[in-house]
Amino acid sequence: MKILSVQSLAIPDVKVVRFARFRDDRGFFTETFRRSDLAADANLKKYAGMTFVQGNESYSRKNVCRGLHFQWNPYMGKLVRTVHGHMIDLVLDIRKGSATIGKIIAYNMPFSIDAAYDEWIWVPPGFAHGNFFVEDTQIEYLCSGEYSPGCEAGISPLSLDLDWSLCDDSLRELFEKVVVKEGILSQKDRDGVSLKQWLADTRSDNFKFGTC
Repeated sequence: MKILSVQSLAIPDVKVVRFARFRDDRGFFTETFRRSDLAADANLKKYAGMTFVQGNESYSRKNVCRGLHFQWNPYMGKLVRTVHGHMIDLVLDIRKGSATIGKIIAYNMPFSIDAAYDEWIWVPPGFAHGNFFVEDTQIEYLCSGEYSPGCEAGISPLSLDLDWSLCDDSLRELFEKVVVKEGILSQKDRDGVSLKQWLADTRSDNFKFGTC
């Protein structure tokens, strides 16, 4: 895996890992994941001991929104990439004691067959994760914890008390256009709790800055 760069987003614990494609007249080859290369990168030292134990794939139609999901016991970090289509990834800080708690950011992740690189976004434990799609899209994600149905919850992406102040303005506007006006959501996600309701829930104490 040839890592080209590791970028910290507006919430610094959220990272974008860009890795190379090797192109010739036949097409391209890329090594999408190698644990030792991720562990050796100085920008990812904090997560060097992370082991990915579950791989997931999903397909979403245009205007679908998923999330905002999170899990504890075990915690689940996610390494996510677009396989085909166009995903906008959403990340919400739910860590009590964090300077950015309640703030949500978005990252634009279109697939391009012609690009010289591909990207993962790393969403650590302590964040609620979701995404929306501006065209039919297939994504892949690697998880640092196995799915635990008794220890999961979700905050509605439509919750009015999310703080978008760190989010790119154009992506916030796209969210309003695609999700708020035309979004296709599961009933579970649409009816998810607000941020305020979640933080008043005793289970939210599982997510504290510096411990998860």
